[in-house]
Amino acid sequence: MPTLFTPLETRPGETRVAASPETVKALVKLGLTVEFEPGAGLRAGFTDAMYTAVGAKPGAAASWGSAQIVAKIGAPTEAEVARLAKGSILISFISPSTNRAVVEALRERGVSTLAMELIPRITRAQAMDALSSQATIAGYKAVLIGATHMTKLCPLLMTAAGTVPPAKCVVFGAGVAGLQAIATAKRLGCTVEATDVRMAAREQVLSLGAKFIDVPGMGDMEDKGGYAKEQTAEFLEKQRIEVAKRVADADLVITTAQIPGRPAPRLVSRAMVESMRPGAVVVDLAVESGGNCELSKLGEVVEHNGVKIVGVPNLPATAPQHASELYAKNVLNLVKLFVGKDGALNTEFKDEVLAGCLLTHGGAITHKVTADAYAAVAGAKS
Repeated sequence: MPTLFTPLETRPGETRVAASPETVKALVKLGLTVEFEPGAGLRAGFTDAMYTAVGAKPGAAASWGSAQIVAKIGAPTEAEVARLAKGSILISFISPSTNRAVVEALRERGVSTLAMELIPRITRAQAMDALSSQATIAGYKAVLIGATHMTKLCPLLMTAAGTVPPAKCVVFGAGVAGLQAIATAKRLGCTVEATDVRMAAREQVLSLGAKFIDVPGMGDMEDKGGYAKEQTAEFLEKQRIEVAKRVADADLVITTAQIPGRPAPRLVSRAMVESMRPGAVVVDLAVESGGNCELSKLGEVVEHNGVKIVGVPNLPATAPQHASELYAKNVLNLVKLFVGKDGALNTEFKDEVLAGCLLTHGGAITHKVTADAYAAVAGAKS
């Protein structure tokens, strides 16, 4: 029986795990032997006993090299890649645009890498879309973290001592994280406005009871994958002017705009922060890819003229139980595409979802966009 191994994550601050007791039970039913590194799920609320109760076995350092499948959250280190069995399957976030050395190590090792951030944005792949499942957590937590830093309450309150007006929230980006932030801010009682470059987002924003900030000359800027396209400098300037009016009056600003493989667009300038009232808060969800706010600093809460700019990375790890449960289900649904009867592995990866997220296979970088990007960089250096 093929073995699937889930290790303890080593990235500082990472509390999630790639398998939950619920998904372990399902993986065992598929015909797989499931091993876990002792303590792998403890930070997410899953004890070793919970795993063994559903059929998993405690693993050891040797499990890296004996497992046919390794499921992780974060990209492996080069040292961890060296521990993988040649020809094994790795399921993980990789961030290929910033982790080229790791990708090359995976290629040289002959590992078949299924990169979770490369899951195609198609209907049948929604159950495997880990970017979306984790963005849901991030959008929710962004509002809660922002609320704890604000000097105001969120809802309208009518008391004997007077009326407390609702806080004003502005959300940049109405993707999964942004929509969850909008919904959470509305539930807390904020008045909410949102902006996005994709026309399809307008209807979604309005459906949540928020106002959509229209930008003059706005067209549809969504690519075939459902992501926002990189915008022109002219459009971004128009957007800044229109949105700056709302930011100046906001108590809470949530920024979520990211472009896969590229630095996050700068949407909130120093001048916009300086236009805000003391006590207001900016929570930058794009801080790990450079930040949407000019003043954001990774891992820090910066205070500028009385305004706090929150740059907490990896927000899904702040709610590790639910984040892990959702990610583990994404992994399970992906595994079902290449594990057949009695645990038999089909490593041809011809399914469109598997082919779409296959980063390395058979000693080659098989993801064309990544391979082309690497070739372009190599050509520019030569």
